[in-house]
Amino acid sequence: MVEVLTVLVIFGILAAMVGPRINLAPARAGSAASLAGSTLLAAQRAAVARQHNVVVAFDQAGRRLRVHYDADNDGRVDTDEHVTWVALPEGVVFGRAGATAGRAGAGAVSFRLRQDGYPAVFFLRNGSASEEGGFYLTTAANQAAGKAAEARMVVLDRATGRPGWQRYDGSTWKPEF
Repeated sequence: MVEVLTVLVIFGILAAMVGPRINLAPARAGSAASLAGSTLLAAQRAAVARQHNVVVAFDQAGRRLRVHYDADNDGRVDTDEHVTWVALPEGVVFGRAGATAGRAGAGAVSFRLRQDGYPAVFFLRNGSASEEGGFYLTTAANQAAGKAAEARMVVLDRATGRPGWQRYDGSTWKPEF
């Protein structure tokens, strides 16, 4: 029993020494890109299934996406229309942290259309998107430090409405899947 307790104490000490050195930035940025890309994919599928526009707007300051089911296709959020918010994971922000601009353009979010002042993309009932564009995600710490190596980019194809994820490896953007 004493030997088991000794081993547990040693493991505890090792975990306390190694734990703070674990870099979670790649996992946070990657999971945020997957979450945002999946939200776009779900919005695109909802537009086809419901046969009306679904608008995804990007609240950069609030670090979240707004999904608006635009039942009357007027581009405005009406009181009787369903709206959901999807928050980015803790510590993740819109931005590329100094990474070179990719297909998503130079800004943190490249969609030119606006809904309530937010950059937005409209998914049409045929599954296509209102425009090609995208956005960048990184951790707040990397954004502040200008550390580009952990940045992620989500790019939306206009014709198909399908999102694609990319990772910045320090010199170029690489497709994730």
